[in-house]
Amino acid sequence: MHSIRIVAAIAAIAAGIGMAEAQEVAPPKGLVTAGKLTYGVAATFAPFEYTVDGKFVGFDIEFGEAVAKKMGLGVEIANIEFKGLIPALQGKRIDIVNSAMYINPERSQQVDFVPYMKIGNELIVKKGNPKKIGGRGDLCGLTVAVTLGGIQQKYATEDDEACKKAGKKAVTILTFPTAQDSSLSVRQGRADAHYDSTPGAVKAVTELPNEFEVAGPTFEANTQIGIAVRKGDAELKAAIEKAVQAVVKDGTYAKLLDKYKLPKTGSLF
Repeated sequence: MHSIRIVAAIAAIAAGIGMAEAQEVAPPKGLVTAGKLTYGVAATFAPFEYTVDGKFVGFDIEFGEAVAKKMGLGVEIANIEFKGLIPALQGKRIDIVNSAMYINPERSQQVDFVPYMKIGNELIVKKGNPKKIGGRGDLCGLTVAVTLGGIQQKYATEDDEACKKAGKKAVTILTFPTAQDSSLSVRQGRADAHYDSTPGAVKAVTELPNEFEVAGPTFEANTQIGIAVRKGDAELKAAIEKAVQAVVKDGTYAKLLDKYKLPKTGSLF
């Protein structure tokens, strides 16, 4: 009996030491689940967050785990349709949004951001580019697919308005719940083009080279993405910022860029 107690005591001490070594940043108070960083993700945006055989994978998934670990926390992932991420954050059902969320003025009025990368955007078309699209200016009269609530929906709306202002045919915008659905609509011929991030476009063209190609130049190439926290939650934002810096400092951030074939020019550090 005494030996069992001694072993248990040693294990408890070892666990405590391991937690102390892992925790570099004091965790914030008032987490949704004690001991865990609960974050919302729309797991349909490769290579940032997606699923393989039912398991969450991607840059943001590993990045989020590394950030949580710096605070001595585990993670709890809530897979939510993209348009529902900010409402879930505001409703305190999750602690943060960790889903490659594009930072723009509209969102910045609703949440605070901790930026961690900049990326561009592309037009993906069927292999051979049957409509001869050379850029966003060639979309008048055509149909484009976007993720509902994503920043690409805003870009498509801007293109539609530009076409109408120039006296040209409108852009027909198809909205889908996921990026995969949007790209599928191009493969099926329902849409002429699909807006995606530069990393997402590279992944799509690499995996399905006989189905897709990129049309025209990269646009909005300095768009930043970030982790979203509730507006005015200074304690949580400060903790996330410190944890992100620690993940950058220990080399994990750079290793994840390489692993997911993200350009080093996208780093903000």
